[in-house]
Amino acid sequence: MTKDELREMIETIIEEDLLELLGDPDEGLSIGESFQKRLQRQKKAVANGERGEPFDQVI
Repeated sequence: MTKDELREMIETIIEEDLLELLGDPDEGLSIGESFQKRLQRQKKAVANGERGEPFDQVI
């Protein structure tokens, strides 16, 4: 197992344990129709290259 694989495994375990202890604060909530539409517009804009920046330009 590489160092990165070990780190990823530990992060996953910690995240799972925290979710189990604290729970998901959004569980049971619904997303409003206007918010869903906004997310869909943003997703489409990203897919069309109208929003966001290429990953290789960010790093």
